[in-house]
Amino acid sequence: MGRTFQVTFDAHDPRALSTFWRDALGYVHPPPPGVELPPGADPLAAWDDVLAQMGVPEDQRNSRSAIEDPDGAGPRVFFQQVPEDKVAKNRVHLDLRAAPGLEGEARMDALEAECARLVELGATRDHRVEPKPPMELGFLVMADPEGNEFCLD
Repeated sequence: MGRTFQVTFDAHDPRALSTFWRDALGYVHPPPPGVELPPGADPLAAWDDVLAQMGVPEDQRNSRSAIEDPDGAGPRVFFQQVPEDKVAKNRVHLDLRAAPGLEGEARMDALEAECARLVELGATRDHRVEPKPPMELGFLVMADPEGNEFCLD
């Protein structure tokens, strides 16, 4: 039996980075435990309220954040505040499957469209790797707003 896991990011601004990845992945911010949110309510505002009620100082309320797959299929993603900057290439990175089943120019066009959407959210584009069949279908290398590399494939 496999184990469940979460992916953890170190971040300067956990709330902002979790919001980027929420929108990139189609995930959601979960509400605080025991809090039932009405439709359309902002879970991050609910967290602010709960943390204030718990007496957590305002300058510590952005020390962590999390997002979850609304369907429960994907891993939870956790963001923890750290003081140091990212200094080297990631040893582990996410591959976002943005063009499943596509090949050639159709695949690369789909990747380029998703790249444009993610750049609007705050990502940066690094470079494009062209298809070289049969081993390489092509992909785009990008970075999130805090410089963590990821690929669109």
